[in-house]
Amino acid sequence: MDRTLTFHLESFEGPLDLLLQLVTANRVDIMDIPVALILEQYLEVLDQILAEDLENACDFVAMAARLVYIKTKLLLPKPEREDAEDPRAALAHSLIEYKKVKDAAPFFAARVQAGRDSLTKSPEPPMAVSPQAIHYHHKPADLCRAAKNVVERAKRKMPPSMKAFDGIVGFEPVPVEEKILRIMDMLSEKGSVSARQLYGQVRSRSELVAVFLALLELMADRRISVEDTPEGVMVFEGGEEEPA
Repeated sequence: MDRTLTFHLESFEGPLDLLLQLVTANRVDIMDIPVALILEQYLEVLDQILAEDLENACDFVAMAARLVYIKTKLLLPKPEREDAEDPRAALAHSLIEYKKVKDAAPFFAARVQAGRDSLTKSPEPPMAVSPQAIHYHHKPADLCRAAKNVVERAKRKMPPSMKAFDGIVGFEPVPVEEKILRIMDMLSEKGSVSARQLYGQVRSRSELVAVFLALLELMADRRISVEDTPEGVMVFEGGEEEPA
């Protein structure tokens, strides 16, 4: 089969760039380069480079000499040792490393374009600090006290615990009407009752508020009267008459 490769001369960044394109065009494995075929095609391109750009042809000529040397080594009888190094190994390693750099070049080129629209602040030189400013004379107890203060300030910034809401939330509301009936029943039975007795029976803040609201509502309806006596605040049945 005719393996003649039609290759158009382009601008190469170096001999490795030319070699990589030859390997890619021939679809061969970098680790198993057919040196004779690649060398033949390389020399064809080198003739065109020498005809057009003699100033930058030195590196290409050096690579051609390296390829001739590798081809010569391959023509020699193979050594009996199985661990003998392949003369193409160093060239293959160079091509792999060059391919990595070339593949990464578009990414970094895009970053350069993006960086043109960004402004960064230059690092500021560190401030000069005198030796006395960093020399401490504190005792271990001072450090413990400072750490304790930091912990206490952090605790104050935290939300209160659930125990702080005991007696405020979580209880069933106490109907004011129920307390009104209870107060009126006690007054009907005894005629009067002390505020201490009314509040002494409550078991929660909600019940305490309900008793207080019940007293206010009964006073507003003039159904009870509240007087301050030597025995304490007393609640009597029936309110004061409104002035004529």
